[in-house]
Parts: sequence; C-alpha cells; structure tokens
Amino acid sequence: MRILIVEDELKLAEALKQGLEAEHYEVKLACSGEEGFFLVNTEVFDLMLLDLMLPGRDGFEALAALRGRGLQTPALIISARDAVEDRIRALDSGADDYLVKPFAFPELLARIRALIRRGRADEILRLRVADLEIDLLTRRVTRGDQLLDLTGREFELLEYLLRHEGQIVSREMLARDVWNEVQRATPLDNVIDVHIARLRKKVDGTSAAKLIHTLRGVGFTVRETTPGGLDV
Repeated sequence: MRILIVEDELKLAEALKQGLEAEHYEVKLACSGEEGFFLVNTEVFDLMLLDLMLPGRDGFEALAALRGRGLQTPALIISARDAVEDRIRALDSGADDYLVKPFAFPELLARIRALIRRGRADEILRLRVADLEIDLLTRRVTRGDQLLDLTGREFELLEYLLRHEGQIVSREMLARDVWNEVQRATPLDNVIDVHIARLRKKVDGTSAAKLIHTLRGVGFTVRETTPGGLDV
C-alpha cells in the first residue's frame, strides 16, 4: 500500500514515514502543497496524509484542486488547526477524515485502516488484469486458479506494473520507484532485467496469453494479449 505524506515539518514527516514503513506501508514524502499536488497527479497512491499549513499552496487549495481534477485518492488531514470551521472547510474541500495534532500513532493507524476499508475497498485492495489478480492486503497473487509464489521484490515489481497497466514502464522508473535508487553510480538495468525474467516465468509460465511484455530499448508493459500474440 502506497501512502503520500504532505508535511513541511520534516521531523514529524520522517517520524511518520519510519513508523508507517515499520507497518509495511510504502511511503513517499512531499514538503509543500505544490510537490504533493504534482506527485498525486503523476504517481499512484492508496492514501494521502495532508497537512493544512503548507508553504505556497496550502492543504485546502491542494486538496480542492485535486478533487476538481477528479482524483479520488483518500485524504486524511493531519493538522494542528482544531477549529470546527477548519474541519468543515477541509471536509467540504474533499477530505475523507481529519486528525488533530498531536495525535497517538495507533490512532493514525486505525484511521488509515478505516479509510482503506471504506468505499472503494475492492478497487484499492485488489489489482487485476485478465486472470491475474494480486491482493494488496494479504499479498496473495493468483493466475487463474494457481497461487503464485513471489518474493517480496517480485511482488513490489508486479504491483507497480499492474498499477501502470497498458503504460510503458522504463527501467529508470523501476529503479526510482521500486528499488528507491535515485543517485546510483551504476544503473540497475541488469538487476531489473533478471527480476523481470523471473517474474515473467512465474506469471506467464506456459500460459498461451502472455501478460508481461518487453519493449526493447524502452522498458516493459503489462497488457492482455490473445493466445499466440507475439511479444515485442
């Protein structure tokens, strides 16, 4: 599960990141409303933790703009502003919940779990293409009636590919978003290719309908093909 934290108080942001990662969430940080707005529009997140008092575009403006563009990523406001008027304005701007600072970390976890279960739970917790399905909560992966035994890295890689179904995913994107390597002296191309090969063997196996495709010199994509279709 991917969570975006939009918080300009760096110590709090880092503490939240460490705590959520210990609970097996994947976390990304943004320190301004503009950066958070950009990330939510360019990447896929299951939940957003959003402060209101941010430099530049504040949380109210960022959230209203996101909802105006049709993005439905659940948003939990975390703010020191405890006035009823602020809560009402945040909810009217599109917030799904509101938590006043300071708060207990277990309460934050409970709010997160509740939001993940609410409303679009099936859409959030399961990703599918053709007869391939991954359950993000139990980390169970099936192809048809077959249970696939994936490593942790293979699961993260497959999840990323499915979240970008039909899109081209470059090796640079995988290095940045799956391996979290942004300033590596040597590229991870060979490592990525080995993992893709292992993942393809497990996912596609002997199935006539291949799902994981390599676009030579460009990257990879997940898409459904008819039996006998050729990879490129």
